[in-house]
Amino acid sequence: MSPSRNPAAKIDPMLPAPGASPLSAADYAQALLADCPAPPAPISPNPGPGLDLTPKFDAKLDPQLDAVREWARSGAMALTGSTDGPPRLAPGPLALAARGAALALATRAPGSRALAELDGPALLGERAALLGLGRQGSVAPGGGCRLLAAQDGWLALNLARPEDRELLPAWLETPRQAGEDAWGFAQRALRTRALGTMIRRGRLMGMAVAPVSEAPTRPTPWLRADLTRRLGTPPFPGQSPRVLDLSSLWAGPLCAQLLGASGARVIKAESVHRPDGARRGDPRFFDLLNAGKLSVALELGQARGITALRALIAQADIVVESARPRALAQMGIDPRACLDARPGQVWVSITGYGRSGEAGGWAGFGDDAAIAAGAAVGTAVGTAVGAAAGETGGTATRAAAGPGRAPVFCGDAIADPLTGLHAAVAALAHWQSGAGGLLDLSLSGVTRSALAAEPGPIAAPETRARVVPAAPSEADESEPWQVITAAGAEPVARPRARPSRGPAAELGADTLRALAPQP
Repeated sequence: MSPSRNPAAKIDPMLPAPGASPLSAADYAQALLADCPAPPAPISPNPGPGLDLTPKFDAKLDPQLDAVREWARSGAMALTGSTDGPPRLAPGPLALAARGAALALATRAPGSRALAELDGPALLGERAALLGLGRQGSVAPGGGCRLLAAQDGWLALNLARPEDRELLPAWLETPRQAGEDAWGFAQRALRTRALGTMIRRGRLMGMAVAPVSEAPTRPTPWLRADLTRRLGTPPFPGQSPRVLDLSSLWAGPLCAQLLGASGARVIKAESVHRPDGARRGDPRFFDLLNAGKLSVALELGQARGITALRALIAQADIVVESARPRALAQMGIDPRACLDARPGQVWVSITGYGRSGEAGGWAGFGDDAAIAAGAAVGTAVGTAVGAAAGETGGTATRAAAGPGRAPVFCGDAIADPLTGLHAAVAALAHWQSGAGGLLDLSLSGVTRSALAAEPGPIAAPETRARVVPAAPSEADESEPWQVITAAGAEPVARPRARPSRGPAAELGADTLRALAPQP
């Protein structure tokens, strides 16, 4: 089921009753939890004397805030649009979905102050806040992904890895001129190439490439759960899970970090020779996602390293990984075999497009996967070419001639924080129920589901809202823009990040301690 209002769904008594139209964060949270197993008994927090850590519904966390105002407050709207133009509204309730997912997570961990106070929509812009990123139109805020025009449609091309640039001549089947910029080279060649051909060829070559697609209009699933036949023993009240984080970059580490905020003990295991690529980036962002985790470094090219990894997997209540299925298979590790050996274990798999079929081999990152899901803004929709592009979700769109018609990115790699939040909800809910299994979440699938949660796009200024200039904020917390809705004026907030918890552990700092026999 997609997170949409369903009168027949079970209602979590810790959440407010679902509201009337428009969709509220409480509605969304209820729908997420309805897609997960219920705990065997009510979850009783034990926060200590004088502490009430139940999620609060004050003006700042109002569950009835509509999607437009949530988007304006999130910080992600400031990252959407052209550099010299106004910020743009999203094509669906993405910030509201983030609020709802955070609310659902806090409901399942009522003793956690960090989760009770979590500002879900702000997660969408916190990397940009730390790195000083801004909106750049058809260039993603992080700079690694761009929207380019092919002969008959638009595509997102991500050149985040050095090897991606090396593949360009083979992908485009044309030589690169001496001194030619990689992006200029790609755009020059793509103008005479068919969209579907370039998508198929790029994916076969392992490149992160996706067609620009329309936002979905029908509910789509955010989670595919393959539950084990044998139930595990549900945790006793107050028990916290042991989490093994095998993921990298953003969505997976965020999922594990949020589970840590619920009280989990988190071990981050990395390859000695190929650690999390985020370690090469800005340390502030890596620290934000990984502080508080034990760090284990393993020689995964050797038998002893794989043996150690198997031991860590066997001890974990929840495993979080973000590799394409073949990466684990090459080490002889089968998630389903691990789950059969440990009833009740939850295995969270985060990929670009899902684990199954041809899509299981596609590369995907937060920017391009969001575009594939339909999160482009300002798309000039023409003749559908989705079938030719081989896309499994939204409908691809033809390129439109003329200036100002290019689509622009929606936020900063927005599929990553959205998926990390949803994955944490699914992982904690399944573990608490004792219903272990393989949870398949994809960056594109979660984003597509969130876009479709409320019928009709929110990016319709003539019907829902309009963006107008605003007086500069003395506190410098807002853009010089505001959104006018029926409820009044809402300033467009700048991106913001959670407070730092200190530095993350150095690679391998806790290897010996984490590999010691567990009681």
